[in-house]
Amino acid sequence: MEISVETTTDLERKMTIAVPSEEVDSAVNARLQEAARTIKMNGFRKGKVPFKVIKNRFGKGVRQEVLGELMNKSYFEALDQESIKPASQPKIEATQLDEGKDLEFTAIFEVYPEIELPDFAAISIEKLTAQVSEENIDKMIETLREQRHTWEAVDREAKPDDMLNIDYVGSIDGEEFSGGQAKGSSLVLGSGRMIEGFETGLEGCKAGDTRSLDLTFPDNYHNQELAGKEVKFEITVNKVSEKVIPELNEEFFDSFGIEEGGEEAFREEVAANMTREMETASRGKVKNQILEKILEVCDINTPKSLIDNEISSMRNQTLQQMGGANQQSLDPSILPDDLYVEQATRRVASGLILGEIINKQGLTADPVKVREAVEEIASTYESPEEVVNWYYGNREQLANVESSVLEDQVFDHIIDLAQVTENEVSYETVIQKEAPPAKSGKSAKKKADKEA
Repeated sequence: MEISVETTTDLERKMTIAVPSEEVDSAVNARLQEAARTIKMNGFRKGKVPFKVIKNRFGKGVRQEVLGELMNKSYFEALDQESIKPASQPKIEATQLDEGKDLEFTAIFEVYPEIELPDFAAISIEKLTAQVSEENIDKMIETLREQRHTWEAVDREAKPDDMLNIDYVGSIDGEEFSGGQAKGSSLVLGSGRMIEGFETGLEGCKAGDTRSLDLTFPDNYHNQELAGKEVKFEITVNKVSEKVIPELNEEFFDSFGIEEGGEEAFREEVAANMTREMETASRGKVKNQILEKILEVCDINTPKSLIDNEISSMRNQTLQQMGGANQQSLDPSILPDDLYVEQATRRVASGLILGEIINKQGLTADPVKVREAVEEIASTYESPEEVVNWYYGNREQLANVESSVLEDQVFDHIIDLAQVTENEVSYETVIQKEAPPAKSGKSAKKKADKEA
């Protein structure tokens, strides 16, 4: 097999491969002889069809099949022989397929860039820390109580924050319009769900009351056919309900899995969860800083193919969020590449850097940490042991956990070398969301696997 490699751009390679005609003919004949043992043809017993007849009848199709397999096989053998690790799938084009002549084809692909890692000891990082105070715990408990609220019917006039069950009909110039009617609709007064004046116009109503409201759709209303128009709503109030916040009692504690210890045990559990959330948020901010600083000092020529793959992945994620179960009906072209190219480039670059660290340090996912990560995921389910067994019986899902653990180990390595300054702030400051970090996508693990 003859191989030549041409550098067409910084990262693109064009590899030309020639496979001797003897090897091609041998592979074709072997395939035909194998087929001859099972082929049935009129006038011949099974396995007794003359080879010449087999070749005349099936030779062309078998040759095409063998050529495809040989190109694929020869491509990978050539990569191994030339010690090339591609970053993308090749674009293969046959240049000589004639019988009796050497098989010749080209493969165009991108390779991974050379990466010069920075001096991590020169990187300065701020780590935010905080104490979870009793006041923080009190606020969280009130939030949890609010989330578990119920509604109870009351026989009084409605006021803000009450929920009304209503029927209504809207009309413009005496004519009902599409979307302007509802029966048994629930509306919380003060929610801002309806146009201005609708909710305040129902304050003071009791169950069984009717109201007629003359209102105007705002000029910037989402339905341009209704924007700026005067409308009359005829409304019947079916029920008025007030919000009921649950008491801090055994039933409430039990709903969070606290079966013993009462309020003290519940507060301890809330504090522990808040501490974990805070530590996760603090670490996320540190990781974000690391990636930002590394990307500032590392000049990486990112392979276009990897960026395109990342854009495709991000686009699919967006479509899933937009369309849910109807994702298949959405056209990906409605989301142009420009929406994602900058973030995708950063993700690929950061992934390549992390992958290079994995290779240089010879890092592998710590089995103990992988187990801890799986058990932490499983702890949120009713049968944790079954979930653990499921992960360890599912290679793909376990690989995702291993990849996440390995990435954390990379950051641990950098943090150990970097200059870390702790800054104690409030709990709210630590958990405050910030712009998402340039996630590494799949590039880190993928590059590490390629180099392994």
